[in-house]
Amino acid sequence: MNSFERFCFNLLGMRMKAQREQYSQLRNDLISARLKTPFEVYISTAIVSSVLVGLLSAVGLGFFTWLLKLPNLIKYKGEVPASFLFLSQHSLIIGTVFVIFFSLLVFGGMTYAVFLVYPSVVSGNRRRNIDATLPYAINYITSMSTAGITPAEIFRLLGDSPIYGESSVEARYIAREIDIFGRDLIDALRIVSASTPSRRMKEFLQGSMASISSGGNLTDYFRTKANQYALENRQTQKMFLDTLALISESYVTAMVAGTLFLIILQSIMSVLGGDSKPMFLYLVIYLMIPFGTMMFIIMISSMTPET
Repeated sequence: MNSFERFCFNLLGMRMKAQREQYSQLRNDLISARLKTPFEVYISTAIVSSVLVGLLSAVGLGFFTWLLKLPNLIKYKGEVPASFLFLSQHSLIIGTVFVIFFSLLVFGGMTYAVFLVYPSVVSGNRRRNIDATLPYAINYITSMSTAGITPAEIFRLLGDSPIYGESSVEARYIAREIDIFGRDLIDALRIVSASTPSRRMKEFLQGSMASISSGGNLTDYFRTKANQYALENRQTQKMFLDTLALISESYVTAMVAGTLFLIILQSIMSVLGGDSKPMFLYLVIYLMIPFGTMMFIIMISSMTPET
């Protein structure tokens, strides 16, 4: 906790403790994201930061609005009531006040919304990373279990292997519950399975708990899950490649052949019509093609599984 977070907590921390139930989803996201900032500190920092950003933006935009006299640039030529004619004499003051309040609400609200959404974004990124690395982590666990290493030591070794990404982080939390808080393996698995953002990790940990509690062969369970997730990975990759092929065909049809047809058609129409400034052609070249390509890139990037 840095000095700014400590200041925010001292200012609002006690009040935020009384509102824990109203932010249950935020608390769950903070835990799933493995952010080290306590809830009271985080929400206090969010509120103070939102107020500061809102005030700074309001003062800055209000100053430039007053300095450049932007409200005086707005002219209305229609008929207005007499009362509005009186207000028009103070348009600079009214416009500046409006900009100040608008900036305070918009920028302060946007900052607060970013603070609320950020843990869920981090949690979602962790979920995708865990789902991508879990099959390989289970293969590692299976090999360790086959060698006769105890389950607690297996998760401790997995936590020390950073090549498995966020799956190693979850394993470190299991080891922490055992080594620092003195819990047994089943309790540690239960706590981590309740807070992990990945459904696949939750299912794997709960199955491990059931296998340990029932006295089953844990190595066989690890081997079965490794085969299951390897098969699911192959199916997921096949579906992704099929979808990628469909998107590539759509891109060629819409953004290559389609735009080329529009450019040729508009060029011919411009020549026949004597139009020296074909605006539609400019829109196709400078807006439709770049933004369309950017949309395809964003779509492919968002659906590409992590490696």
